Amino acid sequence: MKKFFGILANINELIMFKHSIFSLPFIFMAMIVASSIKDGTPFFGWKLLFLGLLAALSARNFAMAFNRYADADIDKDNPRTATRPSVDGRVDAKNLQLFIFINAIIFVVVAFFINSLAFWLSFPILFILAGYSIFKRFSPYAHLVLGLSLGLAPIAGVIALNASIPLWSVLLALGVVFWVAGFDLLYSLQDIEYDKQKGLYSIPSVYGKEATFFISRFFHGLSVLFWVLFAWSASLGFWAFFGVFVSACVLYSEHRIVLKDFLKIDRAFFTLNGYLGIVFFIFILFDRL
Repeated sequence: MKKFFGILANINELIMFKHSIFSLPFIFMAMIVASSIKDGTPFFGWKLLFLGLLAALSARNFAMAFNRYADADIDKDNPRTATRPSVDGRVDAKNLQLFIFINAIIFVVVAFFINSLAFWLSFPILFILAGYSIFKRFSPYAHLVLGLSLGLAPIAGVIALNASIPLWSVLLALGVVFWVAGFDLLYSLQDIEYDKQKGLYSIPSVYGKEATFFISRFFHGLSVLFWVLFAWSASLGFWAFFGVFVSACVLYSEHRIVLKDFLKIDRAFFTLNGYLGIVFFIFILFDRL
């Protein structure tokens, strides 16, 4: 039993479970808006709250574990990632494969209990979630695939309630796509030399540092634009638009931190982006209440 819990602890370190905070606010943000439009109340019920949480966590666990499994050959020679449990032997390939399989099954089963559209879409969603790890081996645009992986969260939330995909949910999702891709570009700057050495494709390794800063700013500008359009399309009120403004300020601060001191990339990546999702969610909830 002690060994079992040790494996779970190592897997938790491997997939960085605490960083689920990036996607969770947006799936529930979409569910709140969909519920308020459909039923006039922001609360969508305990059943969907539980199923939505389980679906989001299992999908993220699958994506992160698959990424660590597929990247083991890359991570072992990178000083930044060489101590990951999937590389140093604390989590072997067999246990990681089992974890990936279990979370894939959980995700599909949960989708089945949500509705038929969610069930049938669960299979291509898993394919997309696994795509980031493969895509970066032959294309510098893998950052957008990662963005799409998290951008699916709000669409999935709406499907859970309506079994449909309204325009406002697509606009919210596009904002998430470019938000994630933008901060992943900054995070990837840490591995620019290693990626060049290994022949890996990333925007920093292909286009350089200055271009990466510009593209990241451009992506985050698109995020703000799409979130404004989301609030307008869903007929949200003042607090939703104010939430977009606050999110824009957070993104601006993120870029100032990275430009001023690149060594603070972790602070910009984890702390500020974690706050962004939570703060945006609170303003949307307040608006709907």
